[in-house]
Amino acid sequence: MKIFAIRDESAQIQKDLAYLLYYELEKRFYIELPDNADPWETPLLLDSFAKRGEKTVNSYWSKIWVQQRIIPTDRQNLGQILRDNGLKEYDEFELLILAKGRCAQDDFYLVPLTEADLPKEIVKRFETRIEDVLPLDDYCLLVFFRDGTVKKCDLKTHFEKTAAFNILLKKPDYFATVQMLTGGYGVSWDVNMTVTDSMLYHIGKKVPLSMSDFKNFVVQRVINATEAAELLNCSRQNVLELTKRGKLHPIKTSERNTLYLKSEVLKRNWQ
Repeated sequence: MKIFAIRDESAQIQKDLAYLLYYELEKRFYIELPDNADPWETPLLLDSFAKRGEKTVNSYWSKIWVQQRIIPTDRQNLGQILRDNGLKEYDEFELLILAKGRCAQDDFYLVPLTEADLPKEIVKRFETRIEDVLPLDDYCLLVFFRDGTVKKCDLKTHFEKTAAFNILLKKPDYFATVQMLTGGYGVSWDVNMTVTDSMLYHIGKKVPLSMSDFKNFVVQRVINATEAAELLNCSRQNVLELTKRGKLHPIKTSERNTLYLKSEVLKRNWQ
């Protein structure tokens, strides 16, 4: 992750007006505003977030802010510009860094930072980013946060009130495809169907469980077909036959492996 302070070169006293975070592998931008962000000082476009009291600018609008500061993709002589700057292809981040974030419309620029340079208020926000997420029944998510908190988040009411999520109510299987957003900033089913980490933290009900507890459960209580065969003192082929006959119920299947709950396999020995 690359971190930059956004500053105003025309200001008499230099201070950090916002922080740009860039996740290199996913090529995703996020902007964090200080808790005391002044809308009059905050860069244009980002000032609307400051006015609403929103401190985290989502990836979509963060990218728009970056795109406004670099050469557009429809520039007539774009190819020559890229070659002159040693770029083989159009790269938003590289173009942004070439000019240190400067553009002709204002006096804002970027200053590289390390995570240790960030103010405590920004670092504290990282604590409630999402570490992992597990879809449950009835439109609930089990969300693991970086501060060690685990919460069960019921999203059904939110889906019913928000038109963009209606498809999830019509296609329950689609709900299970939930993915974490880059950096743990929330969860997503599609570019237009995202829920922020702050909302999940707010609506979720704390569960007396830790990530370590969950990992221990998976390690100790989830087994593959070979391990199931050892417990049942039979061949792997017999386990797969029991599965086909509905005597064993796998929790996950793939071309290479089939996983079972150890407790169900053990119960076969009780019969």
